[in-house]
Amino acid sequence: MRVVLATDAGHPGRTNEDFAGAVRAGLVLVDGAGGIAGAGEVCHHGVAWYASRLGGALLGMLSADRSLRAVLAEGITRVTDIHRGTCDVTHPSSPHAAVAMLRLSGDLVEHLVLGDAVAVVGRASGEPSVAHDPREVVIARSYERRLVGVAEGSGEYRRLLAELRGHRNNPGGFWVAKDDPQVVDEAVTGSCPTGEVTTVALLSNGASRLVDTFGLTDWAGLLRLLDGDGPAEIIRRVREAEARHGVATDDATVVGRSAAGRPGDAR
Repeated sequence: MRVVLATDAGHPGRTNEDFAGAVRAGLVLVDGAGGIAGAGEVCHHGVAWYASRLGGALLGMLSADRSLRAVLAEGITRVTDIHRGTCDVTHPSSPHAAVAMLRLSGDLVEHLVLGDAVAVVGRASGEPSVAHDPREVVIARSYERRLVGVAEGSGEYRRLLAELRGHRNNPGGFWVAKDDPQVVDEAVTGSCPTGEVTTVALLSNGASRLVDTFGLTDWAGLLRLLDGDGPAEIIRRVREAEARHGVATDDATVVGRSAAGRPGDAR
């Protein structure tokens, strides 16, 4: 097995707020939620800092003899405690992120997804196992329709955005890593026998668009592309589709363990 990784910032001149990494025990991807007005006023560290600190903490604990939910809860607590004394960590605009993890431990390949990241586990027979949580996407799309024609920065625009944020980490809404470790109860988890697993991958929502937004392939096809051409090719095709359809770009990251692929280039 070979680790492959590619990442590309979605906004020229702005820091890539995705984090991805691999250790012997598995893979971690953290997709920081950027572009939030006023975020710098409540936390001077920023979203990229939060994503990298959380991702690093999770990588360091992947081999621990505890559930992936417990690992994520500990990671959220550790990072929150680092800046609790200097930043308003409970404010709705403070840094938060989607998280995906894969752990290869003995006879099982385990996965966890919180938020709109995606974990894909290829199997020797049958379709891949895909873990994702559509709640944020469903809720956000309803607000996107309501925001059509509303002047950016207007009172109505700010009201709708505040209403959308009110769904975050609340019953009936969607769930992300932020300051409260109890959100891990809402994570999507599962496992697959190691002997059945071929290629595995974690994707930020900027990269999973190839399948779930543009429909240019299915999840099995994405894993074949990862094996054959590498993760940078997945991102290249996403950027091509975004330009063709006039869709705003986003940070895009793919990290995987591939049986046959060649190393991707990190950009």
